[in-house]
Amino acid sequence: MSGGTRLENANPLIFQRSGERRLTATDEDEDVADPIDDREIFDIFSKSINDPEHPLSLEELNVVEQMRVNVNDQESMVSVEFTPTIPHCSMATLIGLSIKVKLLRSLPDRFKIDVHITPGTHASEDAVNKQLADKERVAAALENSQLLEVVNQCLSSRAM
Repeated sequence: MSGGTRLENANPLIFQRSGERRLTATDEDEDVADPIDDREIFDIFSKSINDPEHPLSLEELNVVEQMRVNVNDQESMVSVEFTPTIPHCSMATLIGLSIKVKLLRSLPDRFKIDVHITPGTHASEDAVNKQLADKERVAAALENSQLLEVVNQCLSSRAM
């Protein structure tokens, strides 16, 4: 967060990152069917999306957890719940949009992506979920160059 703006959650709890996924011989075998699973989806965004207010990943802030990712590869469905660090987080829509954009950019077009707030964890969860589920609102948000720049900042890599 830049220049003198007061942080909503100045001292967030920081959690340990999950370990790297162990690859097996079948993971690297091109002749073996390899459906996309929950861990693979979690790995796509958990460490690579930064919180808008802190130089920490969403995983480090426990905003995202692997157990809140559900994938049905056969039906091409991905569902991700995220938990803002505080119940009145004004950045919740931006965080959800960043997750959705990361998945849209990373997954094949066949996937339907549902990103929403963990039930009961945010004061405006219905309004945020409605915005994130509305394809036209998401598309309009991504056409706004200033908002897209902020999303891209959340998605930019940082030293691990």
